[in-house]
Amino acid sequence: MRESAIKNRYEFVVLFDVENGNPNGDPDGGNMPRIDPETGQGLVTDVCLKRKIRNFVEMVKEGVPGYDIYIKDGVPLNTSDKRAYKELEIDEKNPKGKDEEIRDFMCDNFYDIRTFGAVMTTFVKANLNCGQVRGPVQLGFARSIDPILPQEMTITRIAITTEADAERKHTEMGRKYIVPYGLYRVEGFVSANLARKTTGFSEGDLELLWQAIFNMFEHDRSAARGKMTVRELIVFKHDSELGNAPAHKLFDTVTVKRWNKEDTDPAQEDELGPPRTFSDYKVVVDEAALPDGITCMRMG
Repeated sequence: MRESAIKNRYEFVVLFDVENGNPNGDPDGGNMPRIDPETGQGLVTDVCLKRKIRNFVEMVKEGVPGYDIYIKDGVPLNTSDKRAYKELEIDEKNPKGKDEEIRDFMCDNFYDIRTFGAVMTTFVKANLNCGQVRGPVQLGFARSIDPILPQEMTITRIAITTEADAERKHTEMGRKYIVPYGLYRVEGFVSANLARKTTGFSEGDLELLWQAIFNMFEHDRSAARGKMTVRELIVFKHDSELGNAPAHKLFDTVTVKRWNKEDTDPAQEDELGPPRTFSDYKVVVDEAALPDGITCMRMG
C-alpha cells in the first residue's frame, strides 16, 4: 500500500566543502574543476549531486522493495521499463490506456523517479503520457562562496602501461586538478503539490532524502575528489502544500561570510588570507525575518 504523499512544501540550502580535491570535473575541459569564468566561483552540477543521493539510497535500501534506482550504472533504461510491462501484464505492442497504471508502478518501485522524476524513453516512444514524470524534488547548481583557484598537479607513476614503454622509461607522467579549498552552496525545492498529484513522494521518502543529502559524500570517497563534507543542511518547512512565502525570501535569510577578526576588528579585513577551512566562515540564518507559516530546521 502506497504511503500518503507529503503535505508540506519545503525549500533547503546545503553547504558542503572540498579540500584538496576535484568536486566535479568537466570532461570537455580535461576534467578541470567546473568554474564560472566571469566570477571565478566553482560550480558543481545538479546531476552530480543527484548521482550521489541515488548511490546512497541504493546502498542503504539495497533489496528493499520500493527503493530501486532507475538511473544506475550498467542497467539500460528500457530494461527497467520492460519490468513494468511484465509485472503489470501489459502488452508492449498495445499499451494504450495504461498510462497511469504504468506511471504509478514506476513511481512505487523506483525511489529516484518518485523523488526527481524521469524521462522514460520506452514509454515516450510508445506515445504514453507516463513517459515524462516531473519529480517533486529539484536541485540547482552548487556555487562556491568565494572564487576558487584550481591547481594542476604533475604526478608520476612507476607502473608503465606497455612493455615497449618499459624498455625506454621507468616512470610515466600525469596530471591532476585540485581545489585547495572551496565552500559550496546549493539550493533545493520540494513540491508537495507534485508529490500528491504525480509521484506519491512520502514523509518516509523525505526523511531518507535528508539522510542521503547529509551523508552523500561519506560513502563516495575517491582520490580525485579529496575530502568532501556536507557541513550544514538548512530546511525551510511551509505549513501548507502550496507554501507561505516565495523561495527567494527564504534563501535570502541564509548568509555565509568570512569569519576571522573581521566582525570584531574591521581593520583586520585586509589581512584575511584565502579560506582553507570551514571555520573561516560563519553561517547565519536570520530566523526573525522568516515569514509567518515557515519553520526552519538546521542539521549540521
